[in-house]
Amino acid sequence: MNACQVLAASLSRRAVLRSTAMLGAGAALSAAPFSSPAMALANGGWPRVRRMVDSYVEDGKVANMVAGLGFAQASPTFIAAGNTSFTSGLMAGPDSLYRIYSMTKPVTAMAVMMCIEDGLLTLDQPIAEIIPAFANMQVQKEYDGAITADNLEPAVRPITVRHCLTHTSGLGYSIVQQGPIAAYYNANGLVPGQVTRLPLPDGIFSGRPAPSLEAFAHQLAAAPLVYQPGTHWSYSVGLDLLGRVIEVVTGKAFDTFLQERIFTPCDMTSTFFRVPESEKARLSANYFVLEGELLPIDLPDSSIFLDKPAFPFGGAGLVSSSSDYDRFLMMLAGYGAIDGVRVMSEASVRLATSNLLPDTLAPDGGFSFGERKFGFGAGGLVGIDDADGLFGWFGAAGTAGLVNLKSGLRHNLMTQYMPSGAYPVYTDFPVLAATDAATQTIFR
Repeated sequence: MNACQVLAASLSRRAVLRSTAMLGAGAALSAAPFSSPAMALANGGWPRVRRMVDSYVEDGKVANMVAGLGFAQASPTFIAAGNTSFTSGLMAGPDSLYRIYSMTKPVTAMAVMMCIEDGLLTLDQPIAEIIPAFANMQVQKEYDGAITADNLEPAVRPITVRHCLTHTSGLGYSIVQQGPIAAYYNANGLVPGQVTRLPLPDGIFSGRPAPSLEAFAHQLAAAPLVYQPGTHWSYSVGLDLLGRVIEVVTGKAFDTFLQERIFTPCDMTSTFFRVPESEKARLSANYFVLEGELLPIDLPDSSIFLDKPAFPFGGAGLVSSSSDYDRFLMMLAGYGAIDGVRVMSEASVRLATSNLLPDTLAPDGGFSFGERKFGFGAGGLVGIDDADGLFGWFGAAGTAGLVNLKSGLRHNLMTQYMPSGAYPVYTDFPVLAATDAATQTIFR
């Protein structure tokens, strides 16, 4: 059985949902105790994170792993092990490139917050005011049921910018939905990202994407919603749609806006929607984990990320490095400033990293995992109670990026394997990083 056949036999929507929704992180994301953001750190290492990184590589679970850790505006520490692939012979490091998938979402969300700051949008503005096709939306009565008239009803309220930022719009996701709505998404170009050149089973990023963000948005407007807007947290293409919203209100291509307003001022020189040919040697291989074996599904020399994407996927399209994503987290830790450069206002960062879930949520409609509940902000989870200050999100191929605004801790993890639920990276890494950070404090 070749790799394509194995993938077809093994990959399921639910497996990729576990890779993408990242709910598993919720059980262990409470923050370790911290002192003031002004505290000094010892010049020690990060022993727990180091052991995790080394053990994953030594045990052959991943080809490489890189962790970037820092505090407030201090220079980061990077912990790396392994090579960019099992056969490359090239050591992985802070400048190696990784498919960060849904860690794109907080980046897009901060761009939206900048548009709000610029007076081009408001948080509770209906999307239909920007893209009129989203007026008069229809909603499935039965979740993931038929998309025929007998199973549809009018939306009781319009989809808003807030809804799209917090996954409460009722929009679907082809990697989450099943049945007719999933088939509709794939048949109509509502594909939120790319994984491999290998043929994948129906519903797993397998449709052909719409040719542009504009076409994507208009096709999406014709699809029924899976929930009434504002009632349930449901992972969605809301951030992809907001990429088009940014284009309309700014008059600039979405990727151009990101480059001008985030990547350049943050000095993020290794973050791309398309990996330049000259940089492909820095790209880490992506593997699919099957019964303890790792099957290559996207290799640097032939990666699908070397091609220009159909459009810049605002929900899952970026490739970045540990060093670059640390710059993004450092900007957030600085409440919008980095290296003396003001990228966005402090007020915008505070709003973006606060709990933005609408007050119309159903009693069981919030963001949670098991017994643990979290808020949700602009494209990322928001810690509450003992996790107060935590903000960030995860990627479908084993990556993580979080910042604690209360303590200043920045921590990202880069590796490449799918489904991400194959290993407990999302539950383990944030706790180990927070514990190491707490034990490094030498005075308050």
